[in-house]
Amino acid sequence: MTSPAPAAVLWDMDGTLVDTEPYWMAAETPLVERFGRTWSHEQALGMVGLALEDSARLLQNAGVPWGVDEIISHLTDEVLRQLAVTGVPFRPGARELLADLRASGVKTALVTMSMRRMALSVVELIDFPAFDLVVAGDDVERPKPHPDPYLQAAAALGVDIRDTVAIEDSPNGLRSALASGAVSLGVPLMVPLDGVGAHALWPSLEGRTTSDLRALHAAHTPIHPEETRVTR
Repeated sequence: MTSPAPAAVLWDMDGTLVDTEPYWMAAETPLVERFGRTWSHEQALGMVGLALEDSARLLQNAGVPWGVDEIISHLTDEVLRQLAVTGVPFRPGARELLADLRASGVKTALVTMSMRRMALSVVELIDFPAFDLVVAGDDVERPKPHPDPYLQAAAALGVDIRDTVAIEDSPNGLRSALASGAVSLGVPLMVPLDGVGAHALWPSLEGRTTSDLRALHAAHTPIHPEETRVTR
């Protein structure tokens, strides 16, 4: 008997699974100020959901005289340092929903534009086997908002992207998920997601279960081209 959809749930990391966006901001500001420039909260918000390469270029434009790879490495090291002190700052309900998905036999993947070493460090801090797969920023040629990261995750899991739910907190992430064909759930944190086109917006994952994601998927899944439906 076929298990009910979704066949897999694909999680963004920063801001969706874990509330690490303040950590990135805390790393960006002193880096810019080191070179006698300023970095506003509005500029920091503009980085939410961007690929790290794009974020690094914005920091270069703000006055950081380093190469893209050097900036990315520095920011990643700073965020990992903060995580080592604080542990995993899960967003409300995220750990519980992830554990429920695992107990229900639903495949899970982490689809993040952070570097793989960052993503694996977060996964290793989770106190149960949380993910079947990690797709990170250095694993894809075209980052979010392109659909490639989500399509790559679905292919690696052996599932049809249309049989998945993707959970995101940023406009760029949602655009990636929507373009891939996944049923796309927005759970906003730092920036609003209204008007991006998410299939649903939930204010929080707190109290949500696998059953809620199954209902969401059932309500928003298009008919597969090979399927037919009897109509009156």
